[in-house]
Amino acid sequence: MPGAALETFLSRDGTPLAYARTGAGPSLVLVHGTNYDHSTWDVVMPALAARFTVYALDRRGRGRSGDASSYSIEREYEDLATLVDAVPGPVVLLGHSFGGICALGASLLTRNLGKLILYEPPFAPLERFGSPEALLRMEVLVSEGRYAEVLETFLRELISVDEAEVQRMKTLPDWSAQVASAHTLAREGRVVEVAWRDLQRYAALTVPTLLMRGGVSPSLCAEVDEALQGVLPRNRLAVLPDQGHFAMLTAPELFVREVLTFAEL
Repeated sequence: MPGAALETFLSRDGTPLAYARTGAGPSLVLVHGTNYDHSTWDVVMPALAARFTVYALDRRGRGRSGDASSYSIEREYEDLATLVDAVPGPVVLLGHSFGGICALGASLLTRNLGKLILYEPPFAPLERFGSPEALLRMEVLVSEGRYAEVLETFLRELISVDEAEVQRMKTLPDWSAQVASAHTLAREGRVVEVAWRDLQRYAALTVPTLLMRGGVSPSLCAEVDEALQGVLPRNRLAVLPDQGHFAMLTAPELFVREVLTFAEL
């Protein structure tokens, strides 16, 4: 976002991580999803920054953040908890898609969290999204450094993007950035494969949590919310009419209104 300060910190394993900071007020930490970076939030950051100090993280392995030689989802939990602990609390933490998995995991590692917002976190078996065999091929492609093919396989076979849309995406300015971070897709696929099995560990989480989803998102999103509502003791649900997975881009005013209504309760 133009005007946002880009700052860095070290995570617990020494990995340098970057975030964009803007605004003034209570702390709001934003966590993007798979194969994106902090710029995912550019459309809504000005409105959020009018009420909050916003910290939009580049998750490890993309944007201006570093990475480590090996990966585990626990390091991502630590990354996020380190940032949440470093800013004035109580913090509102908002995770989109895979960022929601990271946000929920981090919630158990910090005492500086005031509220949690999860937008369509993929807590479901991998086969509900696409072909598990595709993940195996992606891992081989990553090992061979064929990142463009990794990204195309992910789009076509794991999240079922049609061919016309894949070809359109390849013409967009951010395609090269998505290719550059495509090595993260397979490892996050492995996390999705198992994360849904461990939801009960969050049953003691006392932080008020808002579950958000789009009204025209796949029925799987409603199933995930139902599972989370059965586990998280203090939860609310917001369904955004006529929206899908990227409501912060397609309906920014509606998205911001729902976030602020919950965050400022």
